[in-house]
Amino acid sequence: MNTGPSSLSATTANAFYHDLGNGRFASSPATAGPWSAKTQHGGPPSALMGRAMEQHAPRRGMRIARVTVELLRPVPVADLELEVRTVRSGGRTEILEGEMTSGGTPVLVARAWRLVASPPETPSLCPAPAAPQRPGPQAPHTMAAAHLDGYVSAMEWRFEPGKGFDSLGPGTAWARQRIPLVEGAQDTPLTRALTLADSSWAVAFELDHHAGLVINTDITLALHRDPVGEWLCLRSDTAASPAGSGLALGQLDDAIGDCGRVLQTLLVTERGTRT
Repeated sequence: MNTGPSSLSATTANAFYHDLGNGRFASSPATAGPWSAKTQHGGPPSALMGRAMEQHAPRRGMRIARVTVELLRPVPVADLELEVRTVRSGGRTEILEGEMTSGGTPVLVARAWRLVASPPETPSLCPAPAAPQRPGPQAPHTMAAAHLDGYVSAMEWRFEPGKGFDSLGPGTAWARQRIPLVEGAQDTPLTRALTLADSSWAVAFELDHHAGLVINTDITLALHRDPVGEWLCLRSDTAASPAGSGLALGQLDDAIGDCGRVLQTLLVTERGTRT
């Protein structure tokens, strides 16, 4: 059993995960987040859970409209086990619940609403202005004091000209996966969106995450329609208050337009404080 990162790098990994069967997956180095080579970015494990939820007792004419992921602790770059159950199922709605463990320790839990798809006569409402056009190819983006040879490198990023992860937010970035979520398997609109969603607050860096500890505790992705294509755009900003916490809000677009929102609660505290 794989219990830690291999000697491969994100640039040589051919997927974020390898399916070991029976709900078990081996994590590749491409899952590693910007804070450590040994712990994962929240995007890939969120997407892996979303994939498991989509495959759990699927029902024709229904779609997952909202997923909330609770990050219980850093997800290690190691073997993962997933379980999904139906909490409640009705004729038009159902709620699913999933748990991800590593070595028997819970690292992530999630809930999702699966709803019957809206009828064809439903009006197309897009209250937000259109996203900016996707910029042309850019040099690989960096992030100060970050581990780059993982998730950051496994994604292709295109920021507004002159902007990047180290720019003060709000921010806008188009992105796509360079590799699939699971080796040999087709990505879905939901998994593509979840792979990117945890990056929302990083696109909108506005709090000093070097001097203090700023980290998200959760990810909520709500999609009013399924995203189209491999390129997705995040337009994100941050709110924060003294004696409170932080809140990152992102709008998700594809080449057609607005398709959803991302909400993340941010822990804002001094470094060295236990989480």
